[in-house]
Amino acid sequence: MRRFEGLLFGLPGLLVLAGVVGVPLFYTLGLSLTSYTFLRPRWDWIGFQNYLELLQDAYFVHALTVSAIYVALTVGLSLGLGLLLAVLLQQPVPLRGLHYFAVSLPMLIAPVGVGLIWKMLLHPELGPLGRLMGLDFLGDARLALLTLALIDVWQQVSLVALILLAGLRSLPKEPLEAAFVDGATPFQRFRYITLPLLRPVLLILLILQTVAELRTYDLVYVLTRGGPGSATELVSYFIYRKAFLGLDLSAASAMAYVLLLVSLGLVAIYYRLLLRD
Repeated sequence: MRRFEGLLFGLPGLLVLAGVVGVPLFYTLGLSLTSYTFLRPRWDWIGFQNYLELLQDAYFVHALTVSAIYVALTVGLSLGLGLLLAVLLQQPVPLRGLHYFAVSLPMLIAPVGVGLIWKMLLHPELGPLGRLMGLDFLGDARLALLTLALIDVWQQVSLVALILLAGLRSLPKEPLEAAFVDGATPFQRFRYITLPLLRPVLLILLILQTVAELRTYDLVYVLTRGGPGSATELVSYFIYRKAFLGLDLSAASAMAYVLLLVSLGLVAIYYRLLLRD
């Protein structure tokens, strides 16, 4: 009987989890295997045809490519700048509380608010930054994706910095003190002791940031709507267009599953690296 006690205690939680997570996932999977559209709402089975058509859809492949560039930019810059900020915040500087408040402020603003603020600042005619620099940051296809990524980094870097700061403060002091006694320079202590000890925190942040950036939708909707042309059309926004503007719910469901599999693949790789430590 004791063998089943654990299962019985965990059963309510498992049932809730199955209802909250499992039902939407199976519903979406079922939709992706049919020809269901809002104009023709019938569950006609077509197997993996939607998935096969995705492989030949140049627009979807383009959206995947744009998303990969966007994720690489935002995650790389967020982690790099976040680590720099965390190291600076760890130093004994005056008015440290004010620095914490200033760094934390962007992450307290909703992404839609961030988008509207930067849209006004960068407007080529009405925005102070746009007029000062004489550039159309969001209307120029050569600048739009980079601008979108930098705005995202502006908001995300505060969360990354605070988590890394907590990680830095939790590190054991003995190895650093021993290295100091042995004559190691500050850079050597950071490179060979701090960074390796901080590796688990960095990998967790890598997982969280990658998944979050792959799901980015609100900033694109507010700032560019995927334009100019398709320069900033991320997969998440492409799925939205396919479902609610193209009214093709089955194809959009197949795209959502492809995005889910990409996310799971990346998370599995990161976890493997994490567990290896």
